[in-house]
Amino acid sequence: MPRCGNETSCLFGPVHSRRLGQSLGIDLIKFKTCTFNCVFCECGPTTALQTQRGIFVPASAVMQELESFFAGFNSALDVLTFSGGGEPTLAANLGEVIKEIKKKYSQYKLCLLTNSTLLPDPQVRAEILPVDITIASLNAVSEDIFTKINRPANDITSAKVQNGLLEFKQNYPGKLLLEIFIVPGLNDTAEELVNLRDFARVLKPNGIQLNSLDRPSAESWVKPATPEKMLEIKKLFAEFNTDYYLAK
Repeated sequence: MPRCGNETSCLFGPVHSRRLGQSLGIDLIKFKTCTFNCVFCECGPTTALQTQRGIFVPASAVMQELESFFAGFNSALDVLTFSGGGEPTLAANLGEVIKEIKKKYSQYKLCLLTNSTLLPDPQVRAEILPVDITIASLNAVSEDIFTKINRPANDITSAKVQNGLLEFKQNYPGKLLLEIFIVPGLNDTAEELVNLRDFARVLKPNGIQLNSLDRPSAESWVKPATPEKMLEIKKLFAEFNTDYYLAK
């Protein structure tokens, strides 16, 4: 659930997510600050490509907005989701915000959407352990395809991301979903898909989300995968739960 814009509020939604239910988004990042400049990004090109963490929205401001939101909200809500127009783990106060929300709004599940690039950092892994659901992406195992799709900052590699995911999974008590975004012509080959499936067999996620382009992307040449191709890919990952729902 990306938030593609420069809204002054750090909250967006609620929106209905097919897998998560009614989800309120929390964006702790300055718009388009990310560790990737993905060719498929539906929020456009990254303008601040970095790996250094920082505080973009004070934790107190987040909690004040949540208090104001819930003061006037009377509908059902299933989950609070860290997402938006950048990589959420770049927020150096993510762990602080998670703790505060868990204290005050423990009745709601917390979800984190992440591109997995900072999971090799033990501090980041420790901060996000209280999150109930983590949807972490890996779009390629092969380094050349990984680089072509994600155009990462600095020395980020697929191997490092994979290791970070495996380290995180070892101690994570919540639900871990692996998201794979299909870019036709790059990671939809039989070889790359088998590589991803083999990694998933080692990771053992609670589910796999297979996605394709739904809105205009950062690069105009990126096209959606056909429904037939997505069905073929889903069959390749048939041993995994590709239809995860929050209620499960």
